[in-house]
Amino acid sequence: MIRVELPPHLRGLARISGEVQLEIPGRATPRSVLDALEARYPMLRGAIRDHVTQERRPFLRFFACGEDLSHEHLDTPLPEAVTSGKEPLLIVGAIAGG
Repeated sequence: MIRVELPPHLRGLARISGEVQLEIPGRATPRSVLDALEARYPMLRGAIRDHVTQERRPFLRFFACGEDLSHEHLDTPLPEAVTSGKEPLLIVGAIAGG
């Protein structure tokens, strides 16, 4: 069971509160988690990753176990603490300004 925490604007879009728990068949990677998340909540398609390129949207970041996974390849296996359900995968809205 993979635990995923979404930023407030994505929770609102998907009409969920709190953490999402997903069963991921096979190897858990950011791509497989996003595939499962978008399958369960179709309204999130295009909000986390681009429809065409499937790349992460610029103002969203992925974190797990205190590490920024945002620039890792989407097929990189997630840490064991995430795949075991001990730690969540965090999808965080980045802050920009000037």
